[in-house]
Parts: sequence; structure tokens; C-alpha cells
Amino acid sequence: MPIFQYKGRNRIGNIIDGERVARTPQELASALEREQIEVINIKKKPIELKIPFLQGRGKVKLRELSVFNRQFSVMFNAGLPITQTLQILSEQQQNKYFKSVLESVRKDVEGGSNLSNSLKKHPKVFNELYTSMVQAGEASGNLDTILMRLSEYIENMNKLMGKVKSALAYPISVLVIAIGLTYVILTKVVPVFATLFEGLGATLPLPTLMVVNMSNFLINNFGLIVIVLIALFLLMRSYNKTYKGRRVFDKIKLKIWVIGTLLTKTAVARVTRTLETLLNSGVEIIESMTITAKTSGNSIIEDSVMRSRAAVQEGRSLGESWEEQKMFPFMVTQMVMVGEQTGSLSTMLGKVADFYDEEVDQAVSALLSLIEPLMIVILGVLVCGVVIAMYVPMFDLISKV
Repeated sequence: MPIFQYKGRNRIGNIIDGERVARTPQELASALEREQIEVINIKKKPIELKIPFLQGRGKVKLRELSVFNRQFSVMFNAGLPITQTLQILSEQQQNKYFKSVLESVRKDVEGGSNLSNSLKKHPKVFNELYTSMVQAGEASGNLDTILMRLSEYIENMNKLMGKVKSALAYPISVLVIAIGLTYVILTKVVPVFATLFEGLGATLPLPTLMVVNMSNFLINNFGLIVIVLIALFLLMRSYNKTYKGRRVFDKIKLKIWVIGTLLTKTAVARVTRTLETLLNSGVEIIESMTITAKTSGNSIIEDSVMRSRAAVQEGRSLGESWEEQKMFPFMVTQMVMVGEQTGSLSTMLGKVADFYDEEVDQAVSALLSLIEPLMIVILGVLVCGVVIAMYVPMFDLISKV
């Protein structure tokens, strides 16, 4: 169906505009009148030429969402109307995509839609957890409290993901430097030595011959190597988007030495923090577990949470179902059981989340202290190996002089 752009006046006299799908302008006008909107103008939206590679994809960073939600919470608690709050926050946004999303939400709210339904139209920005909590806040009349909890939750998630990124940034940067340095040595330095050895008629030992052959292969087939690497990357990316592929890669991640432990602790912190936030917001446990599974960050953890959800739906306790899955540490399952027995499940989940936030801090520190010397050794062995291989024939030539 076509999209129409409309302009009208709402029941309090404010001019509003927006876009809606309808079969005809008359159908849209009737729908707007039912919502007590006096129609001023309706026209068909013109066709827009969109070139994805030039326009890029809209994205909102977790940090941007965290800042927005904190400001939204403060302004709403101060008594500002939602539409005015959204207008102020959209005008100050530097992210153009986020600005357009907030403007769209504002127009929908002005048109009579509630906040949660307006947010659900933009799942790339406001996920199911966010909209479910807002919906629970609207239903209970505690939207101001829910917004504060959302702010705390998003800020905690932002800090948690920042820790993981900082832990992985160092080894990745050192690896990139090592690859770049090796490329320069093989393509710029080694050919000079190879030409020198060839001119002197030197007999090359096996290590030197291997390095020279690697250099020649890299220089002569650089374009092919780049194409193969890009094709391999795209193939792995496509496979990762499939159900089976994502689970294969996520399972490998959890088994990587040291890093797997960090990712597991991060997942436990996310699951318990998310579940605590949802339960405190009044979302019932089955729906909370469904949303929690989707936000776990790992498909293996997600499957485990969904299996435990099925067990809870059958009447089992959450702690028992987690214990059977053997995905969560023993301490976590025991604390959850105690929380269920004492009627303080959400409080206990919060304590578990706080504990694992600290565990992630310690895991990051341990990872950095371990990887730093390891990467230096690997980089040193790589560079020194190539240099020694090039100088061995020089020693032989000098000894023959």
C-alpha cells in the first residue's frame, strides 16, 4: 500500500504531521478523524532514491542511547510532557539517524499513540527489553521509575561492554601491527637481501630459502591473497548469520583459552542484570526470560536460557532449571534458588550481577597482564626469526672471505 504524508491539528490545537500507510487519502482522513485529528493536508509520499552504499546504515551506539535515556528520565521526572521532551532531545542529537527516529516517535505520540507502541516501530534502536519495560511502566503508572531503571541498566551494560572491548582491543591492535610489520619486512627488506645473495652466488640455508619464497609468493600474488581473504571473510560472515553457523562460532568463542572465561562471565552478568531489571519493572518471568535470552549476546547462552524458560513454564524453579543446563556457575544457581525460596529473586539476581561485574573487571586485568608479554614474545619471535634467517647467509659469506 502507498505511504501518505499528512498534516493536521490535534485535539489540543497543536499542528502535527507524519506519515502513514493507507489505501486511499480518504481512508487515511477517516482514520485521523477517529483519532480526533483535524486534517489540513494529505498527499502521497514521493518516491525516494536510496543508495545504501552511499547513505550508510543507521546506527545508534549504546553510549548514545544511555545518554538519551538518562536525559529523558530526568526531564520526564521534572514534569515535562513526553512530546516536548522528545522534541528537545531530538533537536540536540548529533546522530542524524537517531534524530530522525526520535522525531518519528514524537509525531506518533502527538498523533495519539502511546510511547511503547511508538518505540516498537524502531526495533534497531529500542529493543524488546526497552519497549517491554516502557509498556510495563505505562500499564502500572510508574513510567518515571521504569525510565530510571532503564537508565541504570543501559549504563551498566555500557560499562560492561566497554570492559570487554578494552580487554580485546590490545591483542587485536598488537596482532594488526605484527601483520603490518611482517608485510613490510617480507615485501621491502627481504627482496633487497635476496638480490644481494643472488649477486654473490650464496647458497641459501633452508630457513632463509623459506623466507625468500614467502616474500616472492606475497609480492607476486598479493591481489589474489587479498581477494581470497575478503571472500573468506564474507563467507564466514554469511555463515555466522545462519542458525547453525552462529552457534558454531559462539561455541568456539566460549572455549577460547582465557577469552572464553571472560565472555562467559560477561554473559552471566548480562543475563542476571537483564532478568533483575525486567522482574523489578513488573514484567512476568516467562516474558522476562524470553527477552533476556535475546539480549544475552551469545546464542549458546540464549539456547540455555530458552530451555530453562520451558522448564519454568512447566512449573520447575528457575534455579533448578539453570542447574540442569550446567551453563551457569554453581554459585549462581544456588543464589537463585535461595532467592526463590525467600521471595527475593530479583534482589538476588542483582547481587549476582554486581558480583560478576567485579569478576569481569578482574578477568580483564588478568587477560591484559597475560596477553601483553605473550604478544610481545610472539612479535619478537616473528621479527627476529625473519632477521636471523636473512643474516645467516651473510655470516657464511663473511667466513669464506
